[in-house]
Amino acid sequence: MAYKRLLTIQDISCVGQCSLTVALPMISACGVETAVLPSAVLSTHTAGFTGYTCRDLTDDFPAIEKHWKKENLKFDAIYTGYLGSTKQVNYVLSIMKSAAKEKCVKIVDPAMADNGILYPAFDQKYVNAMKKLVAVSDIVLPNITEACFLTGMEYKEVYDEAYIKELCKKLKALGAKKVVLTGVGYKKGRTGVVCYTNKYSYYEHKKEEKGRHGTGDVYASAFAGALLNGKKLEDAARIAADYTLLCIQHSQKGANFYGVKFEPEIKNLIKMLER
Repeated sequence: MAYKRLLTIQDISCVGQCSLTVALPMISACGVETAVLPSAVLSTHTAGFTGYTCRDLTDDFPAIEKHWKKENLKFDAIYTGYLGSTKQVNYVLSIMKSAAKEKCVKIVDPAMADNGILYPAFDQKYVNAMKKLVAVSDIVLPNITEACFLTGMEYKEVYDEAYIKELCKKLKALGAKKVVLTGVGYKKGRTGVVCYTNKYSYYEHKKEEKGRHGTGDVYASAFAGALLNGKKLEDAARIAADYTLLCIQHSQKGANFYGVKFEPEIKNLIKMLER
């Protein structure tokens, strides 16, 4: 397999087991060169901590892109996570064009909402900007809440397969070539992931009742690593789900309140890729 280079664009929380502190070690461990473009630097993530610092790096994006153009740096894949503003989304759209190889895979995790509500920093203007990023994506990786905001569908905590299929169809209608919808559970104690191209598939697994911050980043990073290792969409989605579940289960034995123990389980991610 050819040696691949991936660019991930998202924030870096110095402490917090999320965003770039998850993506960089995890995707690198998958054997993929991982370049980073931090959208912001935070002392910690924003869930459960108070008094954290945040330095927005939006204004650095144009100079970084200009330098990459000068050096003719291109990427086999571009994976976006948490972006801090509509202005930043627009810069990312430009980088998606200028820094992509001919067959670059563009993976968009629209990290902006959960449990039926937007994160505090975002509004409808940001949602509209994110729709533009989804429109140029090869694969979009939302949870159900994010999918609802992107499509304008009503958020439901209890739903059926028809509702999920309609969500997926509307995400594709925005321009995404493929959809991987996370956190889909039809019965108590179970959850899973839906893949939708021109067909629908569903992978179900056990749901741990206690949630953990950063699991979306763990899932998206494992998915990207598996995909860049040549795994098919459904297989990458399954591997990422199994790995994320392992990380959550490991963390139930005692962990920092702010994240999951993804590091001890990286060895099992590698084993999954080798099967």
